Amino acid sequence: MNRDKNTTEDQWKEILSPEEYYVLRQKGTERPFTGQYNDFNLTGTFHCAACDQQLFSSDTKFDSHCGWPSFDKAIPEAVKYIKDTTHGMIRTEVVCSNCNGHLGHVFPDGPVDTTGDRYCINSISIKFKPAK
Repeated sequence: MNRDKNTTEDQWKEILSPEEYYVLRQKGTERPFTGQYNDFNLTGTFHCAACDQQLFSSDTKFDSHCGWPSFDKAIPEAVKYIKDTTHGMIRTEVVCSNCNGHLGHVFPDGPVDTTGDRYCINSISIKFKPAK
């Protein structure tokens, strides 16, 4: 089955675990410091857990001490940005550009020696593939 923005919600419910569905399709958030990629430093790429699109390179990952995996930039055109005004805040949501799966948010408080951005991403919304 093709996994992209044309996949129906019923199909996503069959494809994803309940936890993945909650984060990727219902814009949920995993608890801080619980995700498998929070303290993770292998070389490779991070892909969307729903559709397998490449999203982030491991060389852009850094330890922000925020409780979620953090990256300073996404692979070009891999993500889309959506204004998020929930929870009484104005934030920028980050979604996969292929399937619209919710990944997390981007904030302007990342490393100033690179992009200055901090992509705060749910571990459950990504899968790691090691470099060959």
